[in-house]
Amino acid sequence: MERNFKLTLCYDGTRYRGWQRQGNTADTIQGRLEKLLSRLLEQTVEVHGSGRTDAGVHAAGQVASFRADTSMDCAGLLSALRQYLPEDVGALALEEAPDRFHARLSAREKTYVYRVWNSAAPCVFERKYVYVFPRPLDLAAMERAAALLLGRHDFAAFSTGRKKGKAASRDLRAVEIARQGEEVRITYTADGFLYNMARILTGTLLEIGAGDRPAEEIGEIFASQSRERAGFTAPARGLCLLSVKY
Repeated sequence: MERNFKLTLCYDGTRYRGWQRQGNTADTIQGRLEKLLSRLLEQTVEVHGSGRTDAGVHAAGQVASFRADTSMDCAGLLSALRQYLPEDVGALALEEAPDRFHARLSAREKTYVYRVWNSAAPCVFERKYVYVFPRPLDLAAMERAAALLLGRHDFAAFSTGRKKGKAASRDLRAVEIARQGEEVRITYTADGFLYNMARILTGTLLEIGAGDRPAEEIGEIFASQSRERAGFTAPARGLCLLSVKY
């Protein structure tokens, strides 16, 4: 009998081309999972993620779902995944899910964190997980801008995707900016994110913090619906998907 499974994962995205499988490379998270699950369960398995993290983006709590006709229990399958997945991909939990559960379609809220190394001092051990931005940052200005970002808006200007109008509407529910020593962490919670949205929001906030643009410009950026009006796209390595709520 076919069963539905919910899999929670973590991964270091450094050497991968993102979540989504691609025909020209085996180095995607979805591709690796589907290949391994298909071998373990001796059938073709299609895996659906809660979202398509970009190349180089990490995850501490990605959620995936898949269906399979198997009698293998969750503990046994989880143990096999942990044994055979590469060391930079971890299976955190596996459970049988309700028949209608779908990792992407059932998701209600996602939280990402962007880590900025805000110092001229070397960052040797965390270099794959932070973006080095040594210029002084005015966190108060960044927080003023963050307040203007909150709520439901058309985020087309903060995306490199093709969605426009209603399709680009997202509810940004929280933006938290905190300094931890030399590091500044920006945490975003929303009902969903457009392509590159978290990274462009970060680039915009960093430009505001560095004094390159005023916080009050956020409204004009929204109104323009133009990618060119927003800030730069912060590098993928500083971004991590923390959690998904259902």
